[in-house]
Amino acid sequence: MSCFCGGSNFCPECGNVLPLPGILDIVCCPRCSFKIRVSEFLGQEIHSAVVFSPLEQSSVAQDEQDSEMKGPVIDRRCSRCNKEGMIYHTRQMRSADEGQTVFFTCIHCRFQEKEDS
Repeated sequence: MSCFCGGSNFCPECGNVLPLPGILDIVCCPRCSFKIRVSEFLGQEIHSAVVFSPLEQSSVAQDEQDSEMKGPVIDRRCSRCNKEGMIYHTRQMRSADEGQTVFFTCIHCRFQEKEDS
C-alpha cells in the first residue's frame, strides 16, 4: 500500500519525481525501482508557469537598516551590553571550501560582531 498520493509525475511508493518516458515502454523510479507502463501517461497534459514578484516586494528592495534587524534570534550574550539575544545571518565570504562567516547583531544595542566558522 502506497503512502504517497501525488500526481502521476511522482512515484507512488517513495514520492520521488519520475523521469520522462524514454525508448522503453516502462518508466522506472531511480530511487526505489518502482515501474509503471508508459501507456498510463497517454492523454495527460502538463502546464507550468513562472511568476515573478514585483521589485517592491523583493528582499533586495528592503532598507538596509531594517534588514539588519530581521532574522532568527538566538541565545547569545552581547559582548558590549552583556544582554541575552542576538540576531544572526551567514555569508560565504571566503573560498567555497572554507566555512561561512556568521554575523551577529545585538537586538538591544545593535552591536555587531562576526565569527568565522
